[in-house]
Parts: sequence; C-alpha cells; structure tokens
Amino acid sequence: MMTLLEIKNLKKYYATQKAVDDISFSIEQGSIFGLLGPNGAGKTTLLRMITGIFYPDSGDIIFNGKKFDPLNDIKEIGYMPEERGLYKKMKIGEQALYLAQLKGLSKAEAEAKVKEWFIKFEMQSWWNKKVEDLSKGMSQKLQFVTTVLHHPKLIILDEPFSGLDPVNANLIKEEIFKLAKAGSTIIFSTHRMEQVEEICDHIILLNKGQKILDGTVNNVKQDFKENIYSIGAHILPENLMTHIFEVIKHQPDKLLIKLLYDTRPNDVLNFFIGQGISINSFNEVMPSLNDIFIKLVEGTDTARQFQKI
Repeated sequence: MMTLLEIKNLKKYYATQKAVDDISFSIEQGSIFGLLGPNGAGKTTLLRMITGIFYPDSGDIIFNGKKFDPLNDIKEIGYMPEERGLYKKMKIGEQALYLAQLKGLSKAEAEAKVKEWFIKFEMQSWWNKKVEDLSKGMSQKLQFVTTVLHHPKLIILDEPFSGLDPVNANLIKEEIFKLAKAGSTIIFSTHRMEQVEEICDHIILLNKGQKILDGTVNNVKQDFKENIYSIGAHILPENLMTHIFEVIKHQPDKLLIKLLYDTRPNDVLNFFIGQGISINSFNEVMPSLNDIFIKLVEGTDTARQFQKI
C-alpha cells in the first residue's frame, strides 16, 4: 500500500508546554487511522499542523510523496474540526455550495455533489434553513457533508459523532467505511476508545504531547493480552483447586480465569474434562483499548480521566 501521509519528528511548543513532542508515524492510503488520547494530549495541535493551520517548530510532513505544501495540498484534504466551522447566519444550501467551490469544484459540480449528499442524508428540506436554527446533531451532519463532498484524498474527522443519535452516528460510520473503500484515507480523532475499536485499522495513542503506542488494533491487543479466559458451563463449582490457572471471578455458570506459568488453553479444557464438568463456552478475553491506555499511564491524572468513561 502507498503511504499517503508521513509525520517525521514533529514538534510544536507553547512557551514551556510541549503540545506535540517529537512525534513520528505514517498512514497508508485507504486506511482508517485512529488518533487517540485525552483532552490536552496534543491531538488538535497535531491535526492543525497537518492541515496547515499551524506551522511546526521542527520536523516534516510528507503528503502524497512530497513535502506538504499548505497552499496547494489543502484542496486534497477535508477537515472536520471538533468545534463547528460553519457560518451561523448563512443558509445551509448556499453554505454547502460555497464551501464545495472553495475546495475547487465548479458551480455545476458543487450543485451535483451537494444535492447527492443532501438526498443521501435526507437533508433536502434543510436547504433554506440557517445553521443557527439546527440542532447540534443536524449541524454535525452538515459539517460532515461539507468535509467529504469533494472526495478528498485525506479526510480528518475530529470527534465526528459528537451530538449524534445512534441512527445518525451509524449513518456516518457507514459512510466512513465507504469513503475508505473508495480510496480516501481517514484520520479519526477521539478520546472514545470504544468507537476506535469498531472503526479503525491502525492507531496511535498520545499522552502529554508524546506518542506512547503505535500499531494495528489487533496487534496492540495481542501485545497487551494477559492470558485471561472466560469459561461457561451449566454449573461451575467454587474453590477449584489447580496450579494451572487462577480464578479471577466466579459465577455459578461462568468463570473468569488467568492462566499461570506455561499453561495452554488445552490444559485448561483437559482439567475440566477430568473434573467431569461439561464446558459450553471457552473464549480468550482481549483487553480493551481503554484498559490498555489506563495501564500505560497508570497513576496519572490521565488514567483517572479514562477510568470515568
């Protein structure tokens, strides 16, 4: 796969605060990339450098095989910021057309694309409404449409599901998958780990301006798994005596265990067969990204913040 975006040793400091502290990573074309971290981790500063809003103090941004040129490359990027970037007094249809033409579409192309997306999202009746008359969720749908309608190579979505009900959140999620399948590269920035597990191929975790984790979702979970398994049966006796696993949690029909030493899953199954216990489910329990992040920053204010989610 071609690398669309490469970040090399990027830094951005404000006085003594290291907002982005020597961060490097690359993103392949057509992937959905999760940029994760708590509020204040440096995500928004990093995104604003990628979009040319801020200039880095040092480091390089390589976009589509060459050094990023904000003046020329910005038309290939769609950026949906967490804060609403819409003109509140302007009519919705006119605003969508205006923003599409700013991205390089002709008037005819803009009209065709805006109508296509408005029909897809059932927004036709909104055409003459003003942004200030929209709910937060409706405004979020409009902002998503104006971000992606010119089919940019790179789409940056900062908390795209904020304010959306489950139906509309699922609608936008499906469109994200379609856009990636059609060749767009997605950066999905959020502090909600469960959304990333469902959507992203690859992730990085930021904390206090630094990258603390980088990899595919599956590989990250494999790296942090702890040999914990869930066992289901009709009846599971208490106080099972064995040296091959430790019981973490007991319920009459379910056990949560941690394998000890070099124990293999088959050793556990053989133990229960030897006890005359019929097992109806046996599954490895993988850690969530939220659990992994807390483990990495355990004892800090960041960990406590994520434990509240």
